[in-house]
Amino acid sequence: MLSPRRPARRSPCRASGLFATIVFVSSGLARAETLVCHVSYGGETLILRAQPVTSPYGVPVRAIGSYFLFRMVFQTDPPDLAAIKLYVFGEREGQPVPIHQATYPYPPREQGAGYGFTGLQAVYEPVRDGEIQYWCELPGQRRGRR
Repeated sequence: MLSPRRPARRSPCRASGLFATIVFVSSGLARAETLVCHVSYGGETLILRAQPVTSPYGVPVRAIGSYFLFRMVFQTDPPDLAAIKLYVFGEREGQPVPIHQATYPYPPREQGAGYGFTGLQAVYEPVRDGEIQYWCELPGQRRGRR
């Protein structure tokens, strides 16, 4: 007569290893930084987000209104190229024309004036008399870090 099979017991080490892997992966996701920029144009403020990239070449521009284009490059690796670069373009004759570029070291230093690490930036476009304002932050960044 065959005896009923008992379910296999999991080794405590194997189960704890799986738990440790889950905790490690989820904590890594929780630590992933997101660049957040508050962009104002025409009385409306948009909140744009960007994740770190390994190469700046594939980062798209984002249309702000019918004229401005905004680009956020957030590169954390390799360490010698780590930076946050912000660009504002105006669209002229169907082509983007750069009108503003700002570069901040990574990790950036907090300005402490309520406008993240960039401070409040205002960019003017002389042909159409347009203005765009923005400021950016890394949420969770310690205040007053120097």
